[in-house]
Amino acid sequence: MLHPGVFTFVDWRLCVPGDGIPKESCPFINSAATDVEKSQQYDSKSMALFEEEMDTSPMVSSLLSTLANYSNLPTGSKEHEEAENNEEGARPSKKPVKAPQLGTLMGVYLPCIQNIFGVILFLRMTWMVGIGGVFGSFIIVFMCCSTTMLTAISMSAIATNGVVPAGGSYYMISRSLGPEFGGAVGICFYLGTTFAGAMYILGCIEILLIYIIPQAAIFKIEGLEGPEAEIALLNNMRVYGTIVLSFMALVVFVGVKYVNKLALVFLACVILSILAVYAGIIKTAIEPPVFPVCILGNRTLLSKSYDVCAKIVELDNETVTTKLWRSFCDSESLNATCDEYFNNNDVTEIQGIPGVTSGILAENLFGNYLEKGMFLEKRGLASNVDPDSPVSNTNRYVLADITSFFTLLVGIYFPSVTGIMAGSNRSGDLRDAQKSIPIGTIAAITTTSTVVSHPRIMTFSFRFGEGVNGNLVIGTLAWPSPWVIVFGSFFSTCGAGLQSLTGAPRLLQAIARDGIIPFLRVFGHGKANGEPTWALLLTASICEIGIIIASLDSVAPILSMFFLMCYMFVNLACALQTLLRTPNWRPRFKFYHWALSFLGMSLCLSLMFICSWYYAIVAMGIATCIYKYIEFCGAEKEWGDGIRGISLSAARFALMRLEEGPPHTKNWRPQILVLVSVDAEQNVEQPRLLSLTSQLKAGRGLTIVGTSVQGTFLNNYTETQKADQSLRKLMETEKVKGFSQVVISSNLRDGTSHLVQSGGLGGLKHNTVMVSWPHNWKQPEFHQQFRNFIEVVRETTIASLALLVPKNISSYPSNGERFTEGYIDVWWIVHDGGMLMLLPFLLRQHKVWRKCKMRIFTVAQMDDNSIQMKKDLLIFLYHLRIDAAVEVVEMVGHLSGLIEKLEIDSCFLFLQIQSITDSSRGSIRRKNKPTLQPQHSKEEGGSPADKPDDKAQLIYSKKTTTPSSHTPAATWTEKKDAGKGRTQSASTPEAGRDFLNMKPNQIDVRRMHTAMRLNEVITKKSKEAKLVLLNMPGPPKNRVGDENYMEFLEVLTEGLNRVLLVRGGGREVITIYS
Repeated sequence: MLHPGVFTFVDWRLCVPGDGIPKESCPFINSAATDVEKSQQYDSKSMALFEEEMDTSPMVSSLLSTLANYSNLPTGSKEHEEAENNEEGARPSKKPVKAPQLGTLMGVYLPCIQNIFGVILFLRMTWMVGIGGVFGSFIIVFMCCSTTMLTAISMSAIATNGVVPAGGSYYMISRSLGPEFGGAVGICFYLGTTFAGAMYILGCIEILLIYIIPQAAIFKIEGLEGPEAEIALLNNMRVYGTIVLSFMALVVFVGVKYVNKLALVFLACVILSILAVYAGIIKTAIEPPVFPVCILGNRTLLSKSYDVCAKIVELDNETVTTKLWRSFCDSESLNATCDEYFNNNDVTEIQGIPGVTSGILAENLFGNYLEKGMFLEKRGLASNVDPDSPVSNTNRYVLADITSFFTLLVGIYFPSVTGIMAGSNRSGDLRDAQKSIPIGTIAAITTTSTVVSHPRIMTFSFRFGEGVNGNLVIGTLAWPSPWVIVFGSFFSTCGAGLQSLTGAPRLLQAIARDGIIPFLRVFGHGKANGEPTWALLLTASICEIGIIIASLDSVAPILSMFFLMCYMFVNLACALQTLLRTPNWRPRFKFYHWALSFLGMSLCLSLMFICSWYYAIVAMGIATCIYKYIEFCGAEKEWGDGIRGISLSAARFALMRLEEGPPHTKNWRPQILVLVSVDAEQNVEQPRLLSLTSQLKAGRGLTIVGTSVQGTFLNNYTETQKADQSLRKLMETEKVKGFSQVVISSNLRDGTSHLVQSGGLGGLKHNTVMVSWPHNWKQPEFHQQFRNFIEVVRETTIASLALLVPKNISSYPSNGERFTEGYIDVWWIVHDGGMLMLLPFLLRQHKVWRKCKMRIFTVAQMDDNSIQMKKDLLIFLYHLRIDAAVEVVEMVGHLSGLIEKLEIDSCFLFLQIQSITDSSRGSIRRKNKPTLQPQHSKEEGGSPADKPDDKAQLIYSKKTTTPSSHTPAATWTEKKDAGKGRTQSASTPEAGRDFLNMKPNQIDVRRMHTAMRLNEVITKKSKEAKLVLLNMPGPPKNRVGDENYMEFLEVLTEGLNRVLLVRGGGREVITIYS
């Protein structure tokens, strides 16, 4: 999906669909031209100005020619038929596949008609009207038809927004909503189509066993009543359903071309049945048929319980009792003891089809919902019932065999309108899908809605024709014979079942071949001709679940859920594309609006819960699980979908909101810029930096991993891409959620500065920088490295960014390690806004540090009350909701005593200044033997020559101009012993002359003393700590003291294994308030 201001470059030389490039990103839609053909296309000298670009950019003439010759090759039935034909006889060359020739009528309109006029219309429509009433049935039909019409409008807009390859509805939804939604909805649509096959098969068996050949029942129903008869019927459905399912699956497996050839026959049966019903309606209006129904009182009698609708008849001037009498009385005699209700009520015979002018519509205007086992009573007839008398002979009446209510009728009826996607599913077989799908689908919905909304002149409340001699209820209206409807509906359900078993495996195969759901990839394979064998096997297995349920009224709500969910997301896709106004959204179908799509989506969601709230929850749960599975484990696909557009719009909106001001302290979290270096192979040199970053991400903040490549953009772009891939791979390995950024600069110092300055976007910028300690900074070849490090410290200070400097990063734990015990020690020397308190809390949220305990140390000065400090700190931690042990360390009197011990003479001062000069040039050892020895105090035991040169150094400033009246104290960085000195050799005479112009800087002496004393205390207290967090001193204002600054930090952290130096960003990051 392209947006204004975004430039996209595609190498058309490599643009071959199937090579990892989606066909929608390629201008040559149907091109398979060879390099020779392409060179011939560009073999023109009339465009010499552009001849250098002909290898990468197509000529307009060739592009238009390719587009004009485009044909939407089917991947459906036609392709499989030709593959099968090719298998029948070996042919030297493959026959060119013909372009699809199906138009609107045969390709969309009639298939939709066939699927909509299905099993529910023939088997349940009249029962629904009898139970729900004309008004209630009209509401149900209106809601369902409105839902499908709105969905068809949205689908038409999507279908006309570009070429729709074979794949139909799944292709449209997945490319509009992305792989996650597309996969979830595709699976739901697949399950709905599969259970639809089970529903059609059950309807086929119901027609066969009840209306055509009742004698074929394996489990005999004759003589059984109530639950026993119901169980026997369900068992018959299971046995015969499994047989029919196996036969249909075999037909589909052998060859889909037979299914396509039979489709026209089945379609003709549907049309003939509808015409027969309408012919019967016309005949009924002129001459109502004689179709009696026997009523006792107001209770409808079973047709098998009587031969004549009368208690007694006159035969040869003699009163004779009938079969009905014998059903309710204990003998045939007129003085026999009979059922009380039978004695108190008369027998009435009414017309089952009274005609349009009989007033039956007004009588049955409102619903008559029944509980299971209740009598089916005729409205308007009197009934004499003794409430105290027991009910008997219930097997002689027509009883409600299912508890009915409005929502049940909605769930049962909705599958009868779910054939609206039959045309779009054949998009690969259509001559012009963009024209045929909207016209054919909307015309089919209009036709079927008109038919089913016709005023119901038959309002029977029994499902299986118990009151009309066991005939198919709607068949009683057909002309010229009820058998037209019986056989028409039988073949219609068979055809619909075959179509479902043909379409569902191909839908699953399309999902599997997209690769968005890894565990379904096996179902993308099939026979040599492309037949989805494994998908067909899975489809038949799932369909068998519906067969085992065996009840048409129980299976119908299940598939209603899946189809409604599919329709809901079609409406959502259209609404999102319309509201986002993406440049590529230009449908040819103009009669759509986002409000209509939202209305359709709302209707779908409402109908899901109206039909069955628990089925709706289960269906949504399945879709959610699939969505999450694809999100975490599925293949990443970029289809230019609407969800990506939502993400872009939401990101833009959020970034604009972040610009309104800095975040509140309660919302502060570390947004870390991790500065790493790469080697010559563009591999990260400090991978443990990303491990530490991952362990700090309990704050869920932004992470940017950045590095700099030395060179120019034109010459080193390849190295940049390689470095970026290396960063991304390492981030994925360390499970760091964030972004990578690589910049090219003439030198690494400027590149790092660019990252610090320009990282992030708008208000979503880093507030913390993490950089590793330059461990080899004393070696001459690494001098520039530590100078770059100090510049980063200065830049973060100026930019008010927090700074994290892990020292000895290689010793930090990886994400796979676990500390079973230990401490995280915080040395809180100065207040840094709370960073030192927040970081251990975030670390302890990670499994690596979870079992470590937190200790906080702070330093008391001469005038501080250490006892009160500890109490205040405990209260402060309590309000911060942080559990930690507290200790106050007193450092009083050390400075004056140390200065007194370190009084030295001028000779010793000269030697130490020379040592500083050499140290700043690389800490090179002296080769000359010392000519002067300093005077050591009694406390300075040991031979000075035994001490290594890099363990002692004196800190002065060469530019100090303030004179001193006495010789200042010097400071060594000896290991834990302030009083031990060592011998320094004299150097050249120039160094002696430099001494005349140099004055010692007492501030540096004090700094070194502080570093040494703090290190002594920290080492004593935190030697065994798993991690030590410490305030990082600020850098020197001028660059002359950079070496001294590094030496301060070395002394401060000497002897500690893992140290994290922390500098605050100049703002509070933690608060005690809620």
